[in-house]
Amino acid sequence: MSDTIKTDVLIIGAGPVGLFAVFELGLLDIKAHLVDILDKVGGQCAELYPEKPIYDIPGIPLITGHGLSEALMEQIKPFHPTFHLGEMVTTIEKIGDPLFLVTTDTGKTFECKSVVIAAGGGSFQPKRPPIAGIEPYEDKSVFYAVRRMENFRGKDIMIVGGGDSALDWTLNLQPIAKRLTLVHRRDDFRGAPDSVNKMRALVAAGSMDLRIGQVSELEGADGQLAAASIKDKDGAVTRVACDAMLPFFGLTMKLGPVAGWSLEMDDELVKVDVSTFETNRPGIFAIGDINTYPGKLKLILSGFHEGALMAQKVHHYVYPEKRLVFQYTTSSTSLQKKLGVV
Repeated sequence: MSDTIKTDVLIIGAGPVGLFAVFELGLLDIKAHLVDILDKVGGQCAELYPEKPIYDIPGIPLITGHGLSEALMEQIKPFHPTFHLGEMVTTIEKIGDPLFLVTTDTGKTFECKSVVIAAGGGSFQPKRPPIAGIEPYEDKSVFYAVRRMENFRGKDIMIVGGGDSALDWTLNLQPIAKRLTLVHRRDDFRGAPDSVNKMRALVAAGSMDLRIGQVSELEGADGQLAAASIKDKDGAVTRVACDAMLPFFGLTMKLGPVAGWSLEMDDELVKVDVSTFETNRPGIFAIGDINTYPGKLKLILSGFHEGALMAQKVHHYVYPEKRLVFQYTTSSTSLQKKLGVV
C-alpha cells in the first residue's frame, strides 16, 4: 500500500456536481482529490447518456452529458485536481478534529479535513451476467473491471459484451494476452464504429477470436477458470479455453458502502443541513442526487447550488483561523488571478 495521500478535501464522485465542487472549493484555495468507481469522469452523464441532450443548464440551451463533463473539466483546470478512477471508497474514519482517514477498495488511503459525497444515487456497480455458478470465480479469475493490465499478460482472456467497455478492453488487452476471445450474443455491436472496425480487423488477421453466442457454463476449480461453454443461437455449444474472464454487462446504481458510514439516512438518501449541506457527521457533506432535504429537486443545477454553499462551510474546517470574505468572480481581481484570466 502506498503512503497516505494528504489533501484538504476528498470528493467522492466525479460527476458534474463533484467536478463543480472542485471549482467552488478552488476559489477558496481549498485543494481536492476525487475518487470515482468509474474509469472516467462525468458520472451518470458520461456513463448513461453521453450523447443525450440536456436542456436545463442555466445559460446553455443545449449540451450533451459528455459535453457538460468536458466543459466542467476545462473550468476546473486552474485548480489542478487529482483523480483516482476505478476505485471505490469503502471506509471513512475520524482521526482528528477535523481530520479523516479515507480508504478505497484498492487499499489507497487519504487524510483530509473534510469529505464531500457527490456520488449521485450511490456507486455504479457492475451487473452480474446470468451465468450459473459464476460467484466462486469472482475476483479470482472473473473480473468486472481492469485494475492493472499487467495482471492479464500471457493469459487466455475471454471478454463478454458488445459495448464500448468490452471493445476498448479487447483492443487494449489483445496485445498482451496469450489469446483473446470476444463473446457477444449477436454480430452487432453498440460500441464506437472505429473500435468495431479495429476488432474485426484483428479477427480477420487471426490475432483474436470472435464468438457469437452466450456463455452457458463455466469450468474450473477453486475459483480458477479453465474454460467456458458458448451456446450459439441454434443451440450448438462450443468449449473455449480461458483462465480469465471479463464480463461487461453494464452498470447498476447501488448505495454501496455509504450505508455503513453512520450517516443519517432517509430512504437510502443522506439527510443534510440545507444551509451548509453538511451531514450529521461534522466535516462530512453530501451534495447532488445522494442527499435529501425538504423541497429537494434532483437537478444538476441544484447540485451546483449545494456545492457553492458546501464550500463556504468547508473553508471553516480547512482554515479555522482565517476569515472568509465573500467575493464575486466578475469583480474580484484575486479570484480572476486564480482562474488565470488576468
